[in-house]
Amino acid sequence: MNFASLPDRRAEFDPHGAAVSDRHQSLTNAQLLSRVRTTARQLHGLGIGPGDVVALKLTNRVEFVLLLFAAWRLGATITPVNPSMTDFEVVRQLKDSGARLLVVEDGAAVAPDGVALLAAGDLHEEAAGSDQPPYTDSSAPALLIYTSGTTGAPKGVMLDHVNIDAMAEMGRRSLSVGPTDRCLLILPLFHVNGIVVSILVPLLAGASVVIADRFSPQTFFDMVERERPTFFSAVPTIYGMLAALPDEVAPDTSSLRFGVCGAAPASAELLTRFETRYGFPLVEGYGLSEGTCGSTINPVDGPRRAGTVGLPFPGQEIRIVDAEGREVAPGGDGEVLVRGANVMRGYLGRPEETAKVIVDGWLHTGDVGHLDADGYLTLVGRSKDMIIRGGENIYPKEIEDVLVGDPSVLEAAVIGVPDEKWGEVVVAYVQPRPGVSVDAAALEVLCARSLTGYKRPTTFFVVDAIPKNAVGKIDKTSLRANHAA
Repeated sequence: MNFASLPDRRAEFDPHGAAVSDRHQSLTNAQLLSRVRTTARQLHGLGIGPGDVVALKLTNRVEFVLLLFAAWRLGATITPVNPSMTDFEVVRQLKDSGARLLVVEDGAAVAPDGVALLAAGDLHEEAAGSDQPPYTDSSAPALLIYTSGTTGAPKGVMLDHVNIDAMAEMGRRSLSVGPTDRCLLILPLFHVNGIVVSILVPLLAGASVVIADRFSPQTFFDMVERERPTFFSAVPTIYGMLAALPDEVAPDTSSLRFGVCGAAPASAELLTRFETRYGFPLVEGYGLSEGTCGSTINPVDGPRRAGTVGLPFPGQEIRIVDAEGREVAPGGDGEVLVRGANVMRGYLGRPEETAKVIVDGWLHTGDVGHLDADGYLTLVGRSKDMIIRGGENIYPKEIEDVLVGDPSVLEAAVIGVPDEKWGEVVVAYVQPRPGVSVDAAALEVLCARSLTGYKRPTTFFVVDAIPKNAVGKIDKTSLRANHAA
C-alpha cells in the first residue's frame, strides 16, 4: 500500500462516504479525490515534482490533508512547520530541508530566496487539466519531521513511504480501527502523532476524520457530542485539563471507544481518575518521531496496565540494554531500543548522528525503562536532559545557545521544573561575564525573537556560578536538586 493512491481507492470503494471535515467544509471520498487531484495539478504548475520538499506552515484544517496527499501524488515530500515558530526558526527549517515551496495561512510570511509562497486561501477548488497517476515509489521520502536534538539545532527525521505505511497499518491493527470509526483530530498536524494517528490510521481503515479547532477544555466535549467521534489522541496535559473541569460538566461520551495518551508520561492516578469520570478508557503509548510516531501501546481490548506504556506494536521489537549493549533481564532498567519497518531512514544531512542512533537496525532511543515478564514497557527516565512541556519536547541546548548569544552571559544552564498544568516548564540559570550585569528583560526579548513560545524560560536566575561536576561539565542534577530545595 502507498498513501499516494489512498484517495483513489477510497473514492472507488465508497465515493459518497465521509472522508474529512473541519468547521468550514466537509468532503466525501469522491470530493477528497477531486480536490487532491486539483491541488496536485496546482503544485505541479508551481514546479513541484518527485524529490521536492513542500513546507506546510498551517493550522489544523482540511487544506493540510489535501496538500499532504497532493504532494505525495507528485512524489514530493512534506515538512510540517509549527505555525508559532519565529521567522528565524522557520527560515532555518526551510534552508535545512531544501524546501521549494512554503504554504502558509492567508497572512504574510517570510521565506528565503528560492522558496515560493502559496497561501492556503489561494488553493484551487476546481481546475482544468490532465491528471497524472499517483507516484507510488515506496522508497520516496514522505515526511521530513524536525525534532530538537541535544546538539541544539533541530534535525530533520527522514520518513519514507515504507515507514508511514508500516506505522499506519500497525496503528490500525493495534487500535482495531475500522470503517465505522470516526477520529477527532485535536493534536497539531505539525507533529507526526497528529498526522499518523489522527489522519493516516483512520483514512487507511476506511474511517472518517473531523478536524477540531484549537483545543479548549471548555468546548471540547461540545464537539464530542456534536460530531460523535469514536476515538481521539491527546497528551497528558489535555487529559489533566479535562479531568479538572467543574463537577457539573457531565458530557455524553457514549460514542467514544477510547482515547490515546502519548507524547509524555501520564500518572496512573490521572488515567484512573479520567476513566472513572468520563466512562471511556485511555490507552497510553510511547514513541518517537524517529520511529514514525509509536512503538508501544496499551491494548484497547486487552489488559491495560496503568503506569506502563504498553506492549510493542505488531511488527516492532523492543530490547532493553545496559551501557555495554548487553540485553537486560525483565525488570532490569536500561536503554530502550526499537526495531521495525517504522524506524526512520536517518537524519537529513547528518550521517554521523544517524549512525549513533541506528545500530544494526536498532533505534537507540536514549530513554531508560524496563520490560516486565509479559513484555509491557515502563519508562523510568528520559534521554539526556530533555524537558517535556505539555507534550512538547524541548532540548535545553537550543535555548542555552540563544542565551549565551547575549554579550552579558558567560554560561547558561536550562532545566525543566515541575508544573501542575504543563507537567514541566523551562527555567534558565545564567552566569554573567566578569564585571558585567545581566538584564533579565533583555534575555526575555532575545528569547522571544529566537524561540517558539513554549521553549522560552518562564524564569531567569542570575547566579555567581553555575555548578560543575568533577570533569568541569555543568552539573544539572545538582542544579535541579538546588532548585527544588
